[in-house]
Amino acid sequence: MAFDRLQPFNALPLLPPAIELESKAVLKQAISANRVLANLRGLAAQIPNQDVLISSIVLQEARLSSEIENIVTTNDELYRADADADGKADAHTKEVLRYREALYLGLEALKTRPLATNLFIEIAQRIKQIEFGVRAVPGTALKNNVGEVIYTPPVGEAVIREKLANLEGFIHGDDDLDPLLKMAVMHYQFEAIHPFADGNGRTGRILNLLFLVDKGLLDSPVLFLSRYFIANRVGYYDGLRRVTESRDWENWLLFMLRAVESTAQQTFDQVMRIRALMERVRERVQREAPNVYSKDLVEVIFRHPYTKIQFVVDAGIAKRQTASGYLQVLAKLGVLRESRHGREKYYVNDALFDELVA
Repeated sequence: MAFDRLQPFNALPLLPPAIELESKAVLKQAISANRVLANLRGLAAQIPNQDVLISSIVLQEARLSSEIENIVTTNDELYRADADADGKADAHTKEVLRYREALYLGLEALKTRPLATNLFIEIAQRIKQIEFGVRAVPGTALKNNVGEVIYTPPVGEAVIREKLANLEGFIHGDDDLDPLLKMAVMHYQFEAIHPFADGNGRTGRILNLLFLVDKGLLDSPVLFLSRYFIANRVGYYDGLRRVTESRDWENWLLFMLRAVESTAQQTFDQVMRIRALMERVRERVQREAPNVYSKDLVEVIFRHPYTKIQFVVDAGIAKRQTASGYLQVLAKLGVLRESRHGREKYYVNDALFDELVA
């Protein structure tokens, strides 16, 4: 039966795909993507404090993944809100921050649990901050920007759960398929099942990162796949559509492998620049302000673009008055910039901020 975008795709084929996935072109691209990803993993492992990477870099993935769903915030609003615990951020900024919370939830869960439907649900619930489960009622359809239906996912809770169980089996199956190819297939299948009323896209993109960590291809989820999806939006949606309509897996696999290679290289270059920036600042503070210098203090101001006095206190470096003095010295050096928003004072690491949003 021919695919009909207006009818629920209950005939979505189960996994694994009934074709040979590892064509010559796909294998060649997989080798290249795996090499660059391994370089990134090795570099990230050399950063003494992984919080420097995860706290700030992962927020960019959160922002960009949310932007795909038209959840838009500025970098300044995002990082300032992340530095605060008062909950005063606007609704879009809060939702972006919840994306990172959902990613952390998944990372923690992986220590004791497999990637499975119940975890998918928990991640989606954390993003949306509402209790819900697998879709049980019909009426879900994906539309383009002019309101035309482009895809109608499967309907019926039993059908959806059957396909999710099949996806779980594929994810954890004992086979020789390259993990990056498995991630690409997993991503298509999750998006095609579209198991929730909302939050599917962001949940699916979190699952990509969790899968890479689970398979040992990354130790921390520092990969900007959403950046590539935004820059190549037409190719992303065209690739999904072609798998659905004509089972064109090769085009989709090549797209996803290029996404991994490109974003892994971008992140590798960025981490190198941030590491070099940290070292320059460390040397300068040690040279020009030896009385306030400590390795821990430099790490604190690179953990987040917006540093507050309390961050220095919480790190156990100094009590509040002394911590304030330390940050003022760094501001006088030009390493940080004092900034007030309402009653709150921040010390902004502009060089780090500029690097993160580049």
